Amino acid sequence: MSKNTYQEAIENSNIVSKTDIDGIITFVNDEFCNIFGYSKKELLGKNHNIVRHPDIPSEHFKNLWETIKFNKKTYKSTVKNLTKEGRSVYLNTTITPILDKDGNIKEFIAIRYDVTQEVELKKNLEKKDKELKLLNKTLEMRVQEQTKQLKELNQTLEQRVKSEIEKNKQKQKILFWQSRMASLGQMLANIAHQWRQPLTELNLSLFNVKKSASNQEFDELEKYYKDSKEIIANMSQTIDDFSNFFNPNKEKQKFNLKNSIDESLNITRKLIQKENINIKKEYIDLEVFGVSNEFSQVIINFLQNSAHEFNKKNIENKEIIITIKQVTIESQEFAQVTFSDNARGVDENTLDKIFEPYFTTKHQSNGTGLGLFMSKLIIEKSLNGTMFAKNSNKGLLFTINIPL
Repeated sequence: MSKNTYQEAIENSNIVSKTDIDGIITFVNDEFCNIFGYSKKELLGKNHNIVRHPDIPSEHFKNLWETIKFNKKTYKSTVKNLTKEGRSVYLNTTITPILDKDGNIKEFIAIRYDVTQEVELKKNLEKKDKELKLLNKTLEMRVQEQTKQLKELNQTLEQRVKSEIEKNKQKQKILFWQSRMASLGQMLANIAHQWRQPLTELNLSLFNVKKSASNQEFDELEKYYKDSKEIIANMSQTIDDFSNFFNPNKEKQKFNLKNSIDESLNITRKLIQKENINIKKEYIDLEVFGVSNEFSQVIINFLQNSAHEFNKKNIENKEIIITIKQVTIESQEFAQVTFSDNARGVDENTLDKIFEPYFTTKHQSNGTGLGLFMSKLIIEKSLNGTMFAKNSNKGLLFTINIPL
C-alpha cells in the first residue's frame, strides 16, 4: 500500500487537522468540517482556538504546548471542543509534532475520533448511579424506621391482647390470643408476598439498565431507570400501608365501609392477582360506627377462605362479588354487606358449624379454625351487627347487617 493510500485511509476514518508552529490551521479533512460545522474556507488560516471550549482551563493548554512544542513529544488526551453551533463534543485527541531533518518542528498534526456518546453515557450512568444510591439509602432508612415501628406496634398489640384476656373468661382469652397471633402471621405473610414480585421485577429492571447501558440504548436506559424508581416507590408505599393497618391506637369512630373493603382488597391484591380472582363490586357510600381495621380483617378472612376453596375445588373462572346497600329491618336502618363466591358452597351439615371455634375445612397446617368465629365475634361485639351464611346458586354467601 502506497504512502498516499495510508494517508487517505487515516483521513477517511479520523478527524484530521494540521497547524503551523504557532497553531494556525493549514489543513483540515472533511471529517473535521463535518463534526465542527465549519467549511474549510472558514478554518484555514485561523487559530486552532476557534474550536476551543470555554470550559477547558488554561492549565490544560499550558501542558499541551509544553509537551508538543518544548519537549517535542506526542500529546494524548480526551478533549472537550465546541462546534460552530455551540454544541459540545468530546474527541479522543493525539497531537504529534512533525520535525524536519534538523530536528526542528515544521508543523503539528492532530488525529481525533469522536467519543461524545461514550463520555455522555458515562456521565449519565454516574448521575443515575448517584440517584439510585440515594434512593437505596432512603429506602433502607425507611425500612429500618418502619421495622422499628412494627416491632413497637407488635409489643402494643400484645399488651392489648393481655388486657382483653383479663376481661374475659379463660376460653375467650385463649381464642383472642390465638386469633390475634394468627392474624399477625397472615399479615406478615402478606407483606412478604407483596414484596416478592416487585423484588424480582426490580432485579430484572436493573439487569436491563446494565444491558441498555452496554448497548448505548439511551431511550431504553431511561425507561428501565424510571421503572426501577416506580418499583422502589411502590415497595415503600407497601410499608406505609401495612404500618397503618397494624395501628393499634384507633378508637371506635365512624368509618366508610367502601374504604375499609378497598383497604382489604389492596392488602390482599397479590393473592387476588396470583389466583386470578375476578372481583365485582357494587358499592354505595355508607358509614358505620366501629374500628375500620377490625372490619377489614373480616373481609380479608373471607377472601383467604374463598381462595382456599377455589384451589381445593379446582374452580377455573374464579369470581367474588361484594355489595354494600342500605336496608330496613323491623323499622331500623342497616348497612348490609354481602360477600359471595362461586366456589360451589358447602354441604348443609358443614354450614351449621362454620362459625364454631376451632372448626375448619382446611388441613390443620393451613388454619386454626378461628377465622369465621372471630369474624362473627367482631361483627357482633365490636360493630353491634349480625352475620350469617347460606349457600347460594354458585357458592357461599355471607351477609353482614350493621346498624346505621
